[in-house]
Amino acid sequence: MNDQELAANVIDELFWDPKITSTEAIAVSADDGAVTLRGTVGSFRQKREAQKAAERVWGVMSVDNQLNVRLLDEYRREDADLRGDVLQALMLDSLVPTTVDAKVDDGFVTLTGTVDWQYQRDEAEFVAGNLLGVVAIENDIYLADRTPSPDDVEHKIKKAFSRNAKLDADDLTISTSNGTVTLSGQVRSWDEHDTAVAAAWAAPGVMSVDDLLTIAY
Repeated sequence: MNDQELAANVIDELFWDPKITSTEAIAVSADDGAVTLRGTVGSFRQKREAQKAAERVWGVMSVDNQLNVRLLDEYRREDADLRGDVLQALMLDSLVPTTVDAKVDDGFVTLTGTVDWQYQRDEAEFVAGNLLGVVAIENDIYLADRTPSPDDVEHKIKKAFSRNAKLDADDLTISTSNGTVTLSGQVRSWDEHDTAVAAAWAAPGVMSVDDLLTIAY
């Protein structure tokens, strides 16, 4: 598949996804499997959904999401009101601990605080990104330091990989050091890539994941 065909397939996928309503304002280019999205969308959630749609397309190796969020006048919010809505949404989500806080500056949401697990950081960002009026998110939530032995972390991740039907554990390499997990090897799709990264983050004591995985179609 050449770059022109890949870009056309990404455009078709964007049009196919009903959650993305600003497709006429999105330009797509491709260079040897690297896809770039440019243009404007009406919400931060649409920007996020556009990236997910591009990553679903066979042949996409990476996505550079340069989309800008341009809010319609009726969706613009005062920062204080938007912060209140973000905090309310976080409070109502049982996966997000009360240690998470947020500040808002001209629609730009910064999440702060400390949590025990990466999924809690991800959930807070997901919830905040769904609200109208948000134009961008900075996730500055820290993970509490609960670092177990590197061998224990590596062993648990390898077992998780072996249990998961989506992953070929033999093609993946794991190393750990001071709470950082490094993943390398080849996966067959973005879905498999995301599954491997999520499994690594789920291990107790993981503070960061160095993602060196490559996608081989």
